[in-house]
Amino acid sequence: MKKRIIILGSVVLLVVLAWTTGWFFLAGQVREQVNLLTLADGEVSPQVQCGTLDIGGFPFRFDLDCADATLVSADLMVAVPRVRASMMIWQPTHILAFAQGPARIADAFTGLEQELAWSSLEASLRLTDWRIARLSVVGRELNWTDRLFGETRIASAPQVELHLLDIPEQLNAATRRAALAGYLRAEEMDAPGIAIAQANAEVELELTGIIDDIRDWGIVPFLPDWQQAGGTLRIVGVRANDGTADLEATGQLALDAQGYPTGSISIDSLGVAERIGPMIEEPWRTLVLGVPGEDGRHKNQLNFAGGSLSSGLVPIAQLAPLF
Repeated sequence: MKKRIIILGSVVLLVVLAWTTGWFFLAGQVREQVNLLTLADGEVSPQVQCGTLDIGGFPFRFDLDCADATLVSADLMVAVPRVRASMMIWQPTHILAFAQGPARIADAFTGLEQELAWSSLEASLRLTDWRIARLSVVGRELNWTDRLFGETRIASAPQVELHLLDIPEQLNAATRRAALAGYLRAEEMDAPGIAIAQANAEVELELTGIIDDIRDWGIVPFLPDWQQAGGTLRIVGVRANDGTADLEATGQLALDAQGYPTGSISIDSLGVAERIGPMIEEPWRTLVLGVPGEDGRHKNQLNFAGGSLSSGLVPIAQLAPLF
């Protein structure tokens, strides 16, 4: 009996040692992958840095804590006080995360300085075969402020939610291309600058032709790769209503070989032209929203082709290539 107890104890000790060794090895791999993000150039691939990086959660979780997080992409910089992510060892394809605000947003080219604050910002990511199955981000009590000259509130909302969902029937295993459906909703949004109060807005999109394996994202520049794969951005619907004005838009966009947007967007609105009148002078307001009909609604189609933006058949602007 004593011998059996010794054998059992030895087995348990070996299992514990193996588990501990495996956990610390994987924790080291996670740290290495995060540190690799700091080596990105910030141009082709965004650069992410942590003031301090801690990995805990032993023995059954991996908890990543990134304090003083900074993301740099070209001239844009976003700084967040803390980002935390957690994953259970037996469920590595499900990651939960949250961020502590406020986020500082700066653009070195335009001089933009803004702040986005929230009471809570949480995210959930589920993967299937390294493909996004579902990504959800929910923010509560958001307040977006311009801080370039003083402090000016741009917009606020009690809740904003974003969801990205895989579209399995559009997965092309041969070319390794996937598609995502996107949904964004803002409730009771206020935007004092354009006299919007208690507005509800939602956006539905479909993005096709993206690389299916997220581990390969950033290996090649996204937009040229997406264009070569024949990717499209379908605007299923953009809808906004505050009780006195409403807007709806649909359309589809892609990129041509030179990196210019191509496609069209149809806009149908009521009361929006009057609302934005002080900010957008004529003829631009009519060129974008269109001439009102007998029912007072403004309808128009914006066309993108050959590096130009047209209102119907009337060219109104030249566009810069996106790559």
